[in-house]
Amino acid sequence: MRRLLRSVPLIIALALLAACANQEIRSKQTILNETLRAYAAAIRWGEYEQAVGFIDPKIQAEHPVSSLELERLKQVRVSNYDESQPVAVSADEVRQVVRLDLLNVNTQVARSIVDRRVWKYDKAGKHWWLVSGLPDITQRD
Repeated sequence: MRRLLRSVPLIIALALLAACANQEIRSKQTILNETLRAYAAAIRWGEYEQAVGFIDPKIQAEHPVSSLELERLKQVRVSNYDESQPVAVSADEVRQVVRLDLLNVNTQVARSIVDRRVWKYDKAGKHWWLVSGLPDITQRD
């Protein structure tokens, strides 16, 4: 009986540690879901300046989105947005494939592109960052 009583605090401590770890994973997943939802909304509604804010600041510093790229993006409207579930590559990286149907606002020509996204988690900032950049609308089938 004494052994059992001595092991109760250890069992409680392990249970609390497991709960904390589980809560951290859940929070990370919640943050990812919220990030993907907000980024999708920005792309769907043509808010490309807002979408730039999702790009990893290090990548943005090395390869800033030019005003020409933003103007090119503004030439199209997203008519359909078909996203796959994000796939975990590692604990801190997910990939997602999104098919975008685009309509050129000037020519009314419709076409589709595939956007392969890579998201990485910043543990210090508890934030998911897009490392693959904005969709490349210059793709050709």
